[in-house]
Amino acid sequence: MKRRTNRILSILLVVLSLALLAGAGFLLVQVLPQKAPQEVTSLETNSVFEKEDAVVEPEREQAYEGEIPPAAETQPEPDTQPSVDQPEQTEPSDTGLISAEADKRARTTLASMTADEKIWQLFYVTPELLTGVETATRAGDSTKNALEEQPVGGIIYFAKNLESRAQTQEMLHNTKAYTKIPLFLGTDEEGGTVSRVGSNPAMGAKEFPSAQSLGEQADPAAVYQAGQDIGGTLHTIGFNMDFAPVADVSSGASAVIGSRSFGTDAQLCASLVSVMTQSLTAEEIAPCLKHFPGYGSAITDDHYGTSILTKTQEELEACDFLPFSSGIASGAPFVMVSHLSVPEVVGDETPSDLSSKIVSDLLRNKLGFTGVIITDSHQMASITDHYTPGEAAVKALQAGVDMILMPQDLQAAFDGVKQALSDGTLTQARIDESVLRILQVKAEYNILQ
Repeated sequence: MKRRTNRILSILLVVLSLALLAGAGFLLVQVLPQKAPQEVTSLETNSVFEKEDAVVEPEREQAYEGEIPPAAETQPEPDTQPSVDQPEQTEPSDTGLISAEADKRARTTLASMTADEKIWQLFYVTPELLTGVETATRAGDSTKNALEEQPVGGIIYFAKNLESRAQTQEMLHNTKAYTKIPLFLGTDEEGGTVSRVGSNPAMGAKEFPSAQSLGEQADPAAVYQAGQDIGGTLHTIGFNMDFAPVADVSSGASAVIGSRSFGTDAQLCASLVSVMTQSLTAEEIAPCLKHFPGYGSAITDDHYGTSILTKTQEELEACDFLPFSSGIASGAPFVMVSHLSVPEVVGDETPSDLSSKIVSDLLRNKLGFTGVIITDSHQMASITDHYTPGEAAVKALQAGVDMILMPQDLQAAFDGVKQALSDGTLTQARIDESVLRILQVKAEYNILQ
């Protein structure tokens, strides 16, 4: 009996000891400091998000076609830098080339213009055509009086007008001072054989390489440098536009375009036209792609008569259009349309710049160009042999052109357009459409302040 009692007592002592140990352990946990859980800074994803096709694009709202509602006012977060101010959105611009602020300036100017001022803006002329002098090298009272009576949209200068850098700077400076609506002041500075500035040592500029020589190098850096040199020189002198680069794809040694083209490879031409367009724009010079729909295969010079291109639309799209599309995508604000006849596309021998099929259907709609379309010179025989200055100007505007370059007779061309507006051949809306594009580009390049 005594042995059994001792065994029960031993069991009770063990249980009591275990209970005491458990209690001590609990108290110890309560008084010791607690360790914070480790912070997770990244997730191991292995290759799940490394695949491009695993990225899910957010759904986007459709473009709003009505009036843009005012944005809600928000305050920047504390200790953050506010974003760069963006121009206030006004009426939607009809061209992706143009900022909202430039569009607003253009529309304000358009609203202030008379009917005659709008028509004059459609013409891009030589200083001789404007003033009547034999060779213009100065801008004095005759230029001032002419611009007051005939406020044209732009003036193009040739080598005979450029005697020296100082003389040219003064001439352009004075011309700018005489205008109510600022002008495009342009020249042909392609480099190589067509070089109004670089070929004259008195202009204080180095000679610029031809497009063909740049194409042979096939070096985008060299093309960009050439564009910078050309653009920087023109800007310093006082120009704001260059009738370059040539976007024609040469067909070879027999092509009239010669060394003015980057070469015979359409893809190479497209690449280098894009580079040249960007480099001129970076120097605040408005480039002009030429000569749509593609002069590279022409074997007859349309300065002296009708030049016929036998290509089909499919052939043009596969080759000649590529550099123009590339230049347009790079922001070119101007495209020059040639006088080439393309019967396989148009159906007859109508010059390209007088054909709505070429100007509106192909350049404006198919290639999506929203900038200013300008004709080649209307003093060429391919125009003057078949049309009066008024007829050519009206037909170009009907086709969708915005500016007429160098009509044979400026007053006659103006009168022709004014008469067409009066008799309903052209509408005021059609004129305003072109003038707005002209003013938008001027505003975008800070010509129109």
